[in-house]
Amino acid sequence: MRAVTYDSYASDNSRLTVGDVPDPKVGPGQVLIEVRAAGVNPVDWKVMAGGLDGMIDAIFPVIPGWDVAGVVRALGPDTPEFAVGDEVMSYARKDVVGHGTFAQYVAVSADDVAHKPAALGWNEAGGLPLAGMTAQRALDRLEVGKDDVLLVHAASGGVGSFAVQIGRDRGVRVIGTASEKNHDYLRELGAEPVAYGDGLAERVRDLAPGGVTAVADFVGGQLETTLAVLAGGGRHVSVADNTVDEHGGHWIWVRPSGGKLADLARLADRGALKVEMAGAFPLEETGAAFDASRGGHTRGKLVITP
Repeated sequence: MRAVTYDSYASDNSRLTVGDVPDPKVGPGQVLIEVRAAGVNPVDWKVMAGGLDGMIDAIFPVIPGWDVAGVVRALGPDTPEFAVGDEVMSYARKDVVGHGTFAQYVAVSADDVAHKPAALGWNEAGGLPLAGMTAQRALDRLEVGKDDVLLVHAASGGVGSFAVQIGRDRGVRVIGTASEKNHDYLRELGAEPVAYGDGLAERVRDLAPGGVTAVADFVGGQLETTLAVLAGGGRHVSVADNTVDEHGGHWIWVRPSGGKLADLARLADRGALKVEMAGAFPLEETGAAFDASRGGHTRGKLVITP
């Protein structure tokens, strides 16, 4: 099969190549997915730079990518949950970095796979799992409900936009930070936008004089503002700042789960969750997709389309 690989860590795209690699083996309880779209996430190029080497082993050459949407083409032994031809999606992170989703095929544990929602196209479904489930886990950890006022840092980004929609579906009042060019977009999602930068805490206080009851940080570097606007007894989480644990918060890391992903699929099918797309790239242009992601100003999801 054709796949993107890199044979050593690199902070740029110099080690990325496209070529033929062996087809994946399909073990017990696994499904073989023909990839239609694989989401690009910042973790993909951070892993390539060696950023998770202290946590996760890498087996070179590495095929990057943890998101996938596609069609089941084969089943391993004792996999009754799916059938050949099923349209599915998955957050396909494994215990080691090696056999990722930027390829024509990927083998994934059935426990981590959900049926693709009919409401989403291939690219949208391929961009949903990691970012959508990160937002979902953040709000689950915060235990937000209809009495909460939630501040979302980087609310127009890939994860933040999902957090806004999931929060609104749960009846939460959501305040979201973003550049002014994305304020109308946040209003469409149901959030009250505020501009980030100097004076952010005061602007949040103007909207919520009593403080916010929950904060979800999806960008990092926001701890001072978070603590300044958090009401007494409030909760906060971050996906980017592990020091929040020292200040009463929680550093979160999303886990693969077909069941939790199926919950997001149901939200999408009833129109409560939409996926904004920013671009699709063939395997040969993975480097350009990584560059767009590194830029940090993309609104919506990027995908690779083998």
